[in-house]
Amino acid sequence: MMEGRLKIGDKREFEHTVNEEDKAIFDSGEVHPVCSTFALAKYIEWAGRLFVLDVREEDEEGIGTMLQIKHESPAFVGQKLSFKAIVESVSGNELVCAVSVTSNERLIASAKTGQKILKKSRIKEIFSSLELHGKKQ
Repeated sequence: MMEGRLKIGDKREFEHTVNEEDKAIFDSGEVHPVCSTFALAKYIEWAGRLFVLDVREEDEEGIGTMLQIKHESPAFVGQKLSFKAIVESVSGNELVCAVSVTSNERLIASAKTGQKILKKSRIKEIFSSLELHGKKQ
């Protein structure tokens, strides 16, 4: 598992340039011409997933367990965002990361994300049982 392979303080970083698809747009139209909180969520989850990709086995996969975001400042189309994930805790098969998002030293968002690593067969079992349960309703 992850314990022993990841330690508190380990870091992963990547950059993303805000594009048109990242804007705050709903079915009713564009709300703001800036990076949406829901787009940030996707990239914040990816920051945590970078650790999972490093430690999972062939028959394992990561699954998200939680996401908390405090959106501090807008980011405009064309702006480069830096995502830095830091391991906050590792317990068994669960990983929690603190993630900061900046643009030229300006804080765009601070977040926490959680991932568990499970056997792919176990994930399939969980999804199948829930899917069957949902069809009965």
